[in-house]
Parts: sequence; structure tokens; C-alpha cells
Amino acid sequence: MNPQTSQPPAAPFSPAMLARFAKEVAKFPPEQKQSAVIACLTIVQHERGYISQDSEKQVAAYLGMPPIAVHEVTTFYNMFNQAPVGKYKLSVCTNLPCQLRGGQDALEHLERRLGIKMGETTADGLFTLQQSECLGACADAPVMLVTDRTMCSFMSNERLDQLIDGLRAAEDAAAAEVK
Repeated sequence: MNPQTSQPPAAPFSPAMLARFAKEVAKFPPEQKQSAVIACLTIVQHERGYISQDSEKQVAAYLGMPPIAVHEVTTFYNMFNQAPVGKYKLSVCTNLPCQLRGGQDALEHLERRLGIKMGETTADGLFTLQQSECLGACADAPVMLVTDRTMCSFMSNERLDQLIDGLRAAEDAAAAEVK
């Protein structure tokens, strides 16, 4: 284990990941390859589920930049996970426009429904709940982002319940298929 982070050391990047990095780096002039840092971190997260400090160091070495500069990017954007999260990360906007239209209520409803607090993951590993900064859809408030990819708007308690039920049903169907 890494004594500073209590995380196991990250495996070296696979040739496939390095090929994806190279494709992103090629979009920039050679002297500006650090501009691909967000793309490279996104690739790491997609492959590994989160970005450990060891992975940050590997990205820094690949891009020729100080590890602290990569860490600053990872910690600035809440789309990056620094620890393992559930299969579905539910990011509820709690900025003022969403607050005024039920954002905090949506977050509290999900806490009750899932039996976890913000920042926690359900025991089955399916859901991680977090608050989010503005998602840029204030007119559709309250809004949330599912696993950093799918925007959900007008999230009433009924719609939140439908979302959770639908995701659980999809998981149950996938598990039944495997059997």
C-alpha cells in the first residue's frame, strides 16, 4: 500500500491507454502537450474508475509536468474521483438556482431513498451520492448528472425514484442474463 494514500500502487498504464493518451496529445503542439491533462485523466478514470495519486504521477511523467500540477487539476474538477465510487455516481446540483427550485430537497430525498449521506456509496456498490457545482441547466432545475455523462432535469422526488428504480432494474436484468 502507498502509506500516504492508503491506496494500492497503480498498475502501469496499458498499451491501449498509452495509445489513447498519444491520440489526445497529438491534438496539441509538442511544446503544449500538458494541454491534454484533462483528456488523459478522463481516460484513466474511465479505465480504472478513479484517479489515484500514483495514477496522477504517471500522467505527470507522461506529459512532462510536475505531479502537483496534475493533482491540482484532479482536485479542482469534481468530475474526477480520487477514490473508488459506485457504478452510478449521482451528482446533484446544489448551487443557488437549483437550491431555489428544490436541489437540496432532491439531495435529501436521495439520501433517504438510498440510505446513505452525501459523499457515501451504497453497500451494494451501485450508487455514490455527491453534490455538484453548477451544471449549466438552471432553467431545468433541479438537475443532476449521472456518472458524469447523463444530465437529468426537473428531478422531482417521483422522477428520482423512477431513476433509481430503473437503474436497479437494469442491474437486476444484467445479473439475470449472466446466470
